[in-house]
Amino acid sequence: MTPASFRAALRVQGNVIGALILRELHTRFGRANIGYLWLFAEPMLLAVAVALLHANHDLPIAGGIRPIPFAIAGYGLFIMFRSVVSRAESVLEANRPLLHHRPVTIADMLIARMALEAVSTIVMLVVLLGGAWALGLADPPARPEALAGAVALMCWFSFGLSLIVTTASHQSPMIGRLIHPLLYLSLPLSGAFFALSWFPQGVRDLLVWVPTVHIFELLKVGQFEPFDSRWIDLPYVVGWCGALTLIGLFGLNHVRARIELS
Repeated sequence: MTPASFRAALRVQGNVIGALILRELHTRFGRANIGYLWLFAEPMLLAVAVALLHANHDLPIAGGIRPIPFAIAGYGLFIMFRSVVSRAESVLEANRPLLHHRPVTIADMLIARMALEAVSTIVMLVVLLGGAWALGLADPPARPEALAGAVALMCWFSFGLSLIVTTASHQSPMIGRLIHPLLYLSLPLSGAFFALSWFPQGVRDLLVWVPTVHIFELLKVGQFEPFDSRWIDLPYVVGWCGALTLIGLFGLNHVRARIELS
């Protein structure tokens, strides 16, 4: 493939993903009531509700973490992870007619959903953490690059897992039904609401095997100046993300050849 043909193909896929994003916005939120603003309002309401549960804590908790930004950032990032993965089981049924168009792929559909969730999460974090800062309940991010890295890694991890969920739920509807309860059960172990330094060595040695724990540790490093973590293993997380993506893409190729479009 020549550079010119590669750029042309990339431009076509970009247009496809852009069109899929617009379609997803319209089908999920429409134009009734506040319409597309629900993309941002829905996760904001959930994150605010969780933050209010911590509002009675005036003092920083262990590691110099202030409770309200801790709750907003942790739950906000988990909402993105949960939304991307849980919606993956319905992507084929909701978009099956689009596969009649040759440029449209299942991966494009998942990328479009991932982009929407990432944008809504970033806007939510900026608005809510900015509001908490204005009210004196939070400090500005201590290390913005680490905060951005945590969001980017969670996007990649969620996308890779969504590829596998799409494949598995198409093969077995029972798996699709189990995704939602499993995601809720994963919240306590995800790292959203704890730091590794709070646990004894034995428990910590088990928790470091959970890849999302490293992402949330990086999130806290980016958010809080006094917070530090010597247990973050970025190559481990990248390895997980790469492996999930490769397995998921292989699975999608297997599924795509067996989808009936008639």
